[in-house]
Amino acid sequence: MGPEDGAGTRAENDAMLHLVAALASRERPAVVLSGAGISVSSEIPAFRDSDGLWARYDPMEYATIEAFWADPEKVWQMLWELDAVLEAAEPNPAHHAIAQLQRLGVLATVITQNVDALHQAAGTRDVVELHGSRRSLSCLGCGRARSRDEMVAETRRGEVPRCRACDGWLKPDVVFFGEQLPAEALHRAERAVRGCDDLLVVGTAAEVTPAASLPGIARGAGARIWEINPEPALREAEHIMRPAQLALPELVDRLRERRKGDTDGDPG
Repeated sequence: MGPEDGAGTRAENDAMLHLVAALASRERPAVVLSGAGISVSSEIPAFRDSDGLWARYDPMEYATIEAFWADPEKVWQMLWELDAVLEAAEPNPAHHAIAQLQRLGVLATVITQNVDALHQAAGTRDVVELHGSRRSLSCLGCGRARSRDEMVAETRRGEVPRCRACDGWLKPDVVFFGEQLPAEALHRAERAVRGCDDLLVVGTAAEVTPAASLPGIARGAGARIWEINPEPALREAEHIMRPAQLALPELVDRLRERRKGDTDGDPG
């Protein structure tokens, strides 16, 4: 039975048991760092996928800030299609499991590199969106902000949305290649990983900076790193090599069973 089949290998089961024990006994709640892999089963293609949306729209041609400035009409052709994909997406079992881990009190902050807002849709609170949010747009001329819903109501699909104040181009408040991450979000992320006992890296290889620095910051502050990913990428981590939508619901179930066992065995 392979990692994709549910139960996983003995080593992965051992790692899961270690993670359950760690989350159940730590004083400080864990933190999650999530990436595109957690949303693939919600039918959202990752940048590295070679099919679907990104087979037709090369990110290096459509998702850079230079490309936007050079030809906003061309880039908005991709953005409208991506918007439709994100609007149709629903949280999958991994997103719901993370929200449940928060309700169980073993998880605090969720740091995500995704802009799909599926963590929030699943009920997760305290989400740090490292790469911004698609729910708002800003004018590249005067800087005024608009909500995504207002923009959609006022703009014909396929057109470049314009600012009502100065007629400048509107750009989604997501980080394009070539732009810096929001300073406040990065500060919140670094503070969160310094204050946890366990960092769960889920659905990401954590290769893109500055998000790539977060596991090292957490480790330097004494946290243990757990990677939940079919193809592990982090060296100094315990690995559960299974898709997040399988591993995380199991983690929730095992934590609940452990708590029930602890309660049943309490003579008081």
